Amino acid sequence: MNPHYTYFLILAASLAGPLALSFDKKVAFYKNWRYVFPAMIIPALLYIVWDIYFTSKGVWSFNEKYITGIKIINLPLEEVLFFFIVPYCCIFIYACIRAYFPNLTNKKNADLFLKGLAVILLVAGSFSYDKYYTSWTFIFTGGVILLVYLFRKFFTGFDAVSFLVSYAICLVPFLIVNGLLTAIPVVLYNNTENLGIRIYTIPFEDAFYGMLLVLMNIVIYEKLKTKN
Repeated sequence: MNPHYTYFLILAASLAGPLALSFDKKVAFYKNWRYVFPAMIIPALLYIVWDIYFTSKGVWSFNEKYITGIKIINLPLEEVLFFFIVPYCCIFIYACIRAYFPNLTNKKNADLFLKGLAVILLVAGSFSYDKYYTSWTFIFTGGVILLVYLFRKFFTGFDAVSFLVSYAICLVPFLIVNGLLTAIPVVLYNNTENLGIRIYTIPFEDAFYGMLLVLMNIVIYEKLKTKN
């Protein structure tokens, strides 16, 4: 196999299952594509700009051996696709949770957990101001969580329990994919810009980098659904 297709094939394998199961009769996820695809646009654009900037600053880089070489500015095409494929898979999991477990309980506890997490992330991010990846990821994630709650009347469709349960499930494939990307390695991290704490080969910050991406997609997805 040509190693230059490594990143692309990892993404394709990640998408295959959720895409095939999108036609499951109970979830019928394909019927929500008119909300899913528009919901991806703003988060993807924000992450692409963020990624371009961090790549230019040397916060992370990409191993030329494992990418096709097609780039948008300084980002591999595969990295751009990541911001569409991963959210699709995670919104699919979220939709499954909502379909199969419509009466999840402890919603107040879930809200309290997210609000508490937001405060912790904002404080931790402020104390890590000298590390790009840590500070930006923690502050952005904490800030967006608080914005969702500040404008709760606008984001009425957001359900904290379903989000937390679905993200906990999403973490398994997310960590597998990121584990492959960092172990091969396709993506290389500058450890001076993160805490140096690893989950196997994955920077600890990745868990919240992923959480923010999924959160924004789900919040916008639910907002689009409630408008119709």
